[in-house]
Amino acid sequence: MLIYPSFQQEGRDTGQQRWWEQEIQQEGNIERGQLLTYNLTELIKPESYQVRLTPITRSGEGDSTERIIRYSPPVNPHWNKFQCSFEEEAICMFTQDKTEEFDWTRHSAATRDTKYTPNTGPSSDRTGLKQGFYMYIETSRPRVAGDKARLLSPSFSVAPKNPYGTVTTNPTYCFSFYYHMYGKHIGTLNVYLRQKAQTGSDGVVWTLSGNQGDRWRQARVNIHPTSAFQIVIEGVRGSGIEGDIAIDDVAIEEGECRDPPPSNLISSASPTGRHIWQSCITLLLALTAHRR
Repeated sequence: MLIYPSFQQEGRDTGQQRWWEQEIQQEGNIERGQLLTYNLTELIKPESYQVRLTPITRSGEGDSTERIIRYSPPVNPHWNKFQCSFEEEAICMFTQDKTEEFDWTRHSAATRDTKYTPNTGPSSDRTGLKQGFYMYIETSRPRVAGDKARLLSPSFSVAPKNPYGTVTTNPTYCFSFYYHMYGKHIGTLNVYLRQKAQTGSDGVVWTLSGNQGDRWRQARVNIHPTSAFQIVIEGVRGSGIEGDIAIDDVAIEEGECRDPPPSNLISSASPTGRHIWQSCITLLLALTAHRR
């Protein structure tokens, strides 16, 4: 066993010279490789920080370790509704996933090039205002089929459901947004639920592929997070350059979705099921005509 009476913690804004320090007292013995946690309550701005941790033993200071972390403040636990129309450059604290091939682009007016790609993308934001903003994926070169762009929402806290501060049942939230998927090369738009307690396993809650016409449509889906969560919006490039996908007016609201439009969940009806349903309608019409 190793005995670490305390740690010296230092931190600073990335790119700044001045460090701030504090000593973290520890109780008892700490085993080699033991995982320790500590809340950095001093971080108040959503930006990157450099953190250095140095163990202080009875023989002096040990080897230091450094990490770059990014602070993303959770929304107030008692929030009722989050809305974002991407009108501000800060895009409501959404961030780009830098592990993917490219980024979403904030844009106003039309995405299409009247000469090379006249038949893809919206001509305005969801409200019809050409000066209004939205987010979209640009699928022209150098993008290739399968390239992905991911937009990460801020972190949201799940509100406690009892006075003891714990969640007794899985709360329900309604996630809604407008999408525009117009073009013969449209790929796929996916929405994932990322939970803090389930690292490495984003769960897909909505997906849609292919050309949906030159219009904005709304999607709504119920989500059931059990811990702090993020929404991940993923655009996947299709087979060609006429495949711009856009989103606008994103919202998260407590409670189930009211009067939801058809949502493109994973469990959609099969082609066989649709054929049987159409056959039943045809048979019903035939019987009605015979009675007359």
